[in-house]
Parts: sequence; structure tokens; C-alpha cells
Amino acid sequence: MVDGVEKSAIFLMTLGENEAAQVLKYLEPKEVQKISAAMMTLKNLSRDDIAQVFHDFIISASGKTTIGMDSNDYIRNMLTKALGDDKAKGLLDRIMHNSDTSGIESLKWMDPGAVAEMIGNEHPQIIATILVHLEPDQAADILKMLTERTRNDVLLRISTLDGVQPVALRELNDVLGKLMAGGGTGKKSLHGGVGTAAEILNFMGGTLEAEMMENVRNYDPELAQQIEDKMFVFENLLDVDDRGIQLVLREVQSESLIVALKGASEELREKIFKNMSKRASEMMREDLEAKGPVRLSEVEANQKEILKIVRRLADEGQVALSSKGEEDTYV
Repeated sequence: MVDGVEKSAIFLMTLGENEAAQVLKYLEPKEVQKISAAMMTLKNLSRDDIAQVFHDFIISASGKTTIGMDSNDYIRNMLTKALGDDKAKGLLDRIMHNSDTSGIESLKWMDPGAVAEMIGNEHPQIIATILVHLEPDQAADILKMLTERTRNDVLLRISTLDGVQPVALRELNDVLGKLMAGGGTGKKSLHGGVGTAAEILNFMGGTLEAEMMENVRNYDPELAQQIEDKMFVFENLLDVDDRGIQLVLREVQSESLIVALKGASEELREKIFKNMSKRASEMMREDLEAKGPVRLSEVEANQKEILKIVRRLADEGQVALSSKGEEDTYV
């Protein structure tokens, strides 16, 4: 099954260098990285493969009706109607970047190790303010490379961060400008807080996640409970309805799902199988049984990749998530 990333890679490869470059300029760093990686692996494409991608593109493009419209107003109104004022505002804050965060945005193109080395010696409050403006998985990778003391301090500050004033963002960008150059050290931006801490912890991995949660619990048991209530882990897929599971399965590679299910409960496995065709579920059961021992780190990595898909579909309003302690939370 060709997924969205591979389709995009095929489509851009057929456009030519200049046209593809113009398209890539409008994508997020992680999207560019994924599509570029997919381009590198493309080989032995048939005419039928390419024709199918163009057919899918034409079908998708023909349904678009925003040409010639004020896209910002259209998107704002559409999201508000679909998600409500608060959730639409939060999503818009993520996708309509403020110029005050231009320095922070540049970090999204950097390797987590390079970012960790750059900001590791800064004050934990500065590190926390930077990380809440990055994608949760990148922020988690950076946190893993900091010292245990700094890591725990930064997470606490992320959990209690209540917006960042524009003046502070400008000062932060000045700091980043100096760091990148090799030097020394009104309206709020809606980043930080319990929800952001929970998103980052979801990507930390079992051992580190447990250690950091224990530190928060020792500092403030109520805050720790609030974070846990917001976390969404692989087993929480049990709370996703059948339609949502089916949407997720359409975008997950079979091998990735097999590895992820090695660390899943029997109940979750059955839920996944139930939402496949009879033949597909039989094949998956056989492949899962035939699969030998898999490292826990590999299982967690594949589970995280699937959770990324779940969160993206949730952000698009296609999947409803229920976090612990809540019922029917629609995102």
C-alpha cells in the first residue's frame, strides 16, 4: 500500500527540480525530511504506479474550493465551525506562525543532538520556552540528551508555563541568534502547560518517562496527576472508536504494525484485528506469531510512529481521542 508520504515523493519527483522546490518551500521541516527520505528510496516505479498517484492527486485537487479566496479567513472560519473557538485558536496558533518565533522555527530543521548541544547550558526556563515551540517528538529527543537534573527541571517548567509574552520571545530569539553565530548566552503565545508536557512525555520512552514523572510527583502530586490525565499512550487506542481505528490502519505500514503489536495487550490486538478484513487479520495474526523476539526500543519506536499518525488525524478532526480521566474528548 502506497502511503501519503510515498505518493507525495512520487508526485514531486515527476514535477522536476524547480517545481518541486517551490512546493517544498510551503511544507514543515519534518514533512520535507520525510518526503526527501522517501524520494531516496524510490525505485522500479511502473507507469501504472505514477498514473495512480496522478489520478489520486486529480481527484483530491478537484474537491478543493478555496482557489481565489482569502485562505486565512477561510481556514479560521472552517476550523472554528469544526472544532469550536478554543480548539481552533490553539490549532491556528500552531500553523500560522508568528514572526516573533522565527529564530525558534529555524531549530526545527536541526538535528536534536545539535540543538541539545546548543541550548544545554542555558537556564532551564530558556530551554523550556524553546522546547514548547518545537514538535513534541523533537522536544523529547532533545530532552533525552540533557543531564537528568536539567531534564527534570525543564519538564517542571514546561508543565507550569502559562504563555510567553512577545517581548520574551524577541529576547529569546536574540539569544538563539547569538548561539547560532557562536556567541554567548499584549498577547500571549499559547504554548506550554500540562498538555504540552504530556505530549513531550509521550515520546520519551518507558524508563525516562517513568523517572521524570516520579520527579514531578515528588515535587507536586497534583501536577503529576494532571499530566498523566492528558497523556495518550499506545494502549489508549482501546478508547478510539472502530471508524477511527480503520482510518489509522489505512496509513500504517504492515511491518510497523506487527512490531508495535508485539508490545500490545491481547485486548488491543483483538480490537485492531476486528477492524481489518478477514483475510488481512488472518495474515496479520500469522505474521505476528511468526515474528521472533523484538527489542523493546524497536517496539516503542514503532508505537510512537503510529501515535504520530493518530495525533495528526485527531488534529484534523478525523479521530476522537479520550484521555484518561475524560470522556469523549473531541480534538
